[in-house]
Amino acid sequence: MDGFAIASLGCLCVVFVAVMALGYFYPGTGAEVLDWRPTRSIELEAELELDDIDQMLAAQNERRRRRGAPERTLADVELQVAQDLAERQRLRAALLASRESAAEAQRDLESLLEAANERRARRGEAPMTVEQYRATLPGA
Repeated sequence: MDGFAIASLGCLCVVFVAVMALGYFYPGTGAEVLDWRPTRSIELEAELELDDIDQMLAAQNERRRRRGAPERTLADVELQVAQDLAERQRLRAALLASRESAAEAQRDLESLLEAANERRARRGEAPMTVEQYRATLPGA
């Protein structure tokens, strides 16, 4: 390598180390450098969220009145949400239980097939596949 390449590479390394040291030793944060602040406070966000809920409930009740259906309160909506969540959890538990029972049934089928193939091997017959064994089961 010639001298110019070494000097250029050395200068780049010095600049890189200087920038990294500046970032490490700077006493403030990046948010202070950019003068970044949240546009709204948490309290204002919560208030706006409650206003949104009130507006949506009022609009829904207006449509329900036009249809002749009874109005809903916030408590009614919260109760419906709780019921929907409970139903979702019940369905999820049932699905997980059915998956576990399906996996258990698959393991049982595999152990029965293994025993059947052992008996077939003792008789000198070729082993069966899962599909062939299923076809021999009653109700298949």
